Amino acid sequence: MLVVTPNLVLPEDELTETFVRASGPGGQNVNKVSTAVQLRFDAAQSRVLPPAVIDRLLALAGSRATGDGVIVIDARSHRSQERNRADARERLAELIRQALHVPRKRRPTKPTLGSKQRRVTAKKHRGTIKEGRGRPTLD
Repeated sequence: MLVVTPNLVLPEDELTETFVRASGPGGQNVNKVSTAVQLRFDAAQSRVLPPAVIDRLLALAGSRATGDGVIVIDARSHRSQERNRADARERLAELIRQALHVPRKRRPTKPTLGSKQRRVTAKKHRGTIKEGRGRPTLD
């Protein structure tokens, strides 16, 4: 089980881990041991996440989400399989924690009367400065 928050736990049957060979650090082991982890979580078919959270999660995942709603997290930064596995699980949990946060609605506001007047005054002042830059007129 993957504990996301004290109230939310993902069951193991919703997570699929695949181990592949990783490039990078590992010396001779890199050609023999499959240390990289591909963690797959089918968010669209999840039984524990509400639909609103699933929508936000897929939006946050971006290119890590497939068209079918499966989130794929690739972890290959560590030399050991166990550390890569823990890293992938923590990254998925953090992504879900971000999706659980409901963003506040933006309330459109109107500019105040004073700010409108200051803007117009500044524009007029700037215009008079620019007007004075022209050639002097002969009267």
